[in-house]
Amino acid sequence: MLSSGQHESRGYSAYVGAGLFILGLALPWIMYPVLAMNIVVWALFAVGFNLLLGYGGLLSFGHAMFFGGASYVVGIVILHYHVPMPLALLIGVLYAVVLAFLVGALSIRSQGIYFAMITLAFAQLIYFLVSGAFIGLTGGENGLQAVPRGTFFGLPLNDDRVMYYVLFAITVAVVAFVIRTIHSPFGQVLKAIRENEQRARSLGYEVDRYKLMAFVLSAAVSGLAGGMLVVHQHFTVMDNVDWQTSGQVVMMTLLGGMGTVYGPIVGAAFYLLLSDRLAVLVSAPGVVIGLMFIITVLVFRRGIVGEILARLELRRSRART
Repeated sequence: MLSSGQHESRGYSAYVGAGLFILGLALPWIMYPVLAMNIVVWALFAVGFNLLLGYGGLLSFGHAMFFGGASYVVGIVILHYHVPMPLALLIGVLYAVVLAFLVGALSIRSQGIYFAMITLAFAQLIYFLVSGAFIGLTGGENGLQAVPRGTFFGLPLNDDRVMYYVLFAITVAVVAFVIRTIHSPFGQVLKAIRENEQRARSLGYEVDRYKLMAFVLSAAVSGLAGGMLVVHQHFTVMDNVDWQTSGQVVMMTLLGGMGTVYGPIVGAAFYLLLSDRLAVLVSAPGVVIGLMFIITVLVFRRGIVGEILARLELRRSRART
C-alpha cells in the first residue's frame, strides 16, 4: 500500500500535470509554433530517457542513437518510399526497439560508468554509419532535407499549429502510458532494483530482464520523439545522432528532476527556452547554460520539479504535526 506521503506526492504531481496540460494547449499561441513543437518533442525524449535513468537507475550516454537514428529512419521511409506519417512513426519506433534489444542484450549486465560507455560506443557506431556507410540515404553532412509532413489519418499537417496539436496529442498519450507503467507492478519492481539491486535479486526477481525491458521501453519513446522531430522540421541532421544530443537529454532530465513524472518535461522546456533566448543575447550561450546548470543542480539537488514537490510535502507534514 502507499503511504500518506506517497498519496500526497501523487496529488501534487497531478496538479503539476494539469498545469502543464493547460499550458501545453496554449503554447503555440504564446510563442513561435516551431519552438513549441521542439519543446514537445524534446520533452517526450526526456520522458523516455527518465524512464531508464530516473526509474531504472541506468545512465545511458547513447540515447541519441534511438532519437536521431529514428529521425533518419522515419525521414527516409517518408521521403524515398512515400510511407504515410503514422506508419513511418511506427517504423521509427520499431527501429529503436530492435536496436535497443540488441544493444541492451550486450550491455545490460554492466553497471555504472561501464554501461554508460558501452551505450556511448554503440551510439558513435550509429553516428559513423549515418555519416559514412549510408551517406547515399542519409545525405551525410547535409542531412536529410525536404521531408514532407503529409497527413495524419487524413488531417493535413501543413499548418504549424495543426502539426503542433497532433504532436501534443501523441505526447500526452505516451506520457499517460509512461505514468501507467511506472505505477504498475513492473514500475515498482524497477524502482526496487534502482534502490537496491542485490536485495531485488535475493527476492527472486530477474533483474536483467526488468532492466532490459526498461531499456527497450525508453528507446521506443525516444525513437518516437525522433520521428516526430523530422516530421515537423522537414529535415534531420547528423547532430541528432551525435553524443552531444545524448548529453543534452541528460541535462534536461537532471534540471527538471529525474525520477519525477513531469520533471523532464519542465527541464526540456527550461533548457530550450533558455537556449533560444541566449542565442540572441550572448555570443557564447553554451557557457551561460553550463553555469545555469551548475547553479540549478547545487540549489535544486532534486531538480526543479523534484525540489518543489519535496518542499510542498515537507510543508504539509509540518502543518500536520
